[in-house]
Amino acid sequence: MSWVAYVRPVLVFFLLSALGVVLGTLNPSLGVVVALVALAIFVYQVLYLRSMILFTDDDGVWFFRGVFPWNKGITGVKWRDVEDAVFFTGFVSWAFNSYSIRVGHRFTKASELVIPNVRDGHNAVVHINEVHLARLGDSDR
Repeated sequence: MSWVAYVRPVLVFFLLSALGVVLGTLNPSLGVVVALVALAIFVYQVLYLRSMILFTDDDGVWFFRGVFPWNKGITGVKWRDVEDAVFFTGFVSWAFNSYSIRVGHRFTKASELVIPNVRDGHNAVVHINEVHLARLGDSDR
């Protein structure tokens, strides 16, 4: 994931910490609790972002994410079902090299992968489309 993905957790942490400071003036123990909750949320969000992995293998394009055993999971699209991979451009995407990508499913929109803030997402899309094209060429033989 791109560093841009970490901006939101940092902002949430600062807002909740500011709330904790304000509440701390009224009740010090409440301020400490809010600050600890803000820290716990921040740590979880950073660990969650660090757990995200986009990869390809012989079977398809996959996206792994999750921190705790009960929310770890993998989702993806098999090569036979890939329609195409695209990235979304814009000034912010170009300036920070952080692209949102979509790996389309040829039968249903519900099964497609949409991943925001992928570092070098344009290169990932090129790789996915090249491998997909090569697999289509192999199936013609």
